[in-house]
Amino acid sequence: MADAVKGNWVDHLAPAFARPYLRLSRADRPIGTWLLFIPCLWGVALAAAADPAGFAAWDAWIVLGCGLGAFLMRGAGCTWNDITDRRFDAQVARTRSRPIPSGQVSVRQALAWMVIQSLLGAVILFTFNATAIALGVASLALVAVYPFAKRFTWWPQVFLGLAFNWGALLAWAAHSGTLTLAPVVLWVAGITWTLFYDTIYAHQDKEDDALIGVKSTARLFGENTHAWLRGFMVATLLLMTLAILLAILPAASALQLVVALGGVWGFGWHMAWQLARLDTEDPDRCLTLFRANRDAGLIPALFLAVAVLV
Repeated sequence: MADAVKGNWVDHLAPAFARPYLRLSRADRPIGTWLLFIPCLWGVALAAAADPAGFAAWDAWIVLGCGLGAFLMRGAGCTWNDITDRRFDAQVARTRSRPIPSGQVSVRQALAWMVIQSLLGAVILFTFNATAIALGVASLALVAVYPFAKRFTWWPQVFLGLAFNWGALLAWAAHSGTLTLAPVVLWVAGITWTLFYDTIYAHQDKEDDALIGVKSTARLFGENTHAWLRGFMVATLLLMTLAILLAILPAASALQLVVALGGVWGFGWHMAWQLARLDTEDPDRCLTLFRANRDAGLIPALFLAVAVLV
């Protein structure tokens, strides 16, 4: 695959018959799983920070279950995306080697693989409480719509953000059994973060997208991309700060507050570093910076977890 991680386990260790299906699931490109999983870590850590009891033993399963679910549901979502985009993918240099346009997997086989992954994800989801289950089921509507967004809006990254950050709501609910304003604000912070990183990603394909008529924020922003990304960065940091304050004030100690907000500070510096290095005309640089958002997103997750423990 053109944009797969070099030396990935799918190409070297997976059985030959399974490789096309694992490529459909992007198992050779784990960054998407991380970007789906990280908001779950934010959600469960912030919920524990807001809970006087802190972390519970059950939270270990929430983290593990969300990690497995992120892998499975990202795989199912990517399979659905490849089914709906198969004609577009055949016209784009970076994607024409994907399993469906290259003929490695039929549409019927891809549909069956999508169902298998979704059912396995449902098994995990049904171990959570009723609120989390309802949120998980509701997320399917967002997953279903996203592949079509680039056909009717210049802002498909918003639809990606709605779906990819849903885990912040689900993981909070899995810990607490309910929702408050704090996780909703955290979810919106994740959406603006997605607009930041996926606009960087979309700059890889902007020429091909223009030829085939696919819309994206990369095409919309053009030479003004840096200014827009700076705005998304500021919005992300302000919203995450607000979510933390809503969740842990007034019960938090000064040390907890400093540690939790320190994660936002570190997150912001990482995003600023990405902006300083970004060259939207260099596809390799765009892909590298897009992948760097795994580390960026883990910073506030780690600081929030530490804040619960201090």
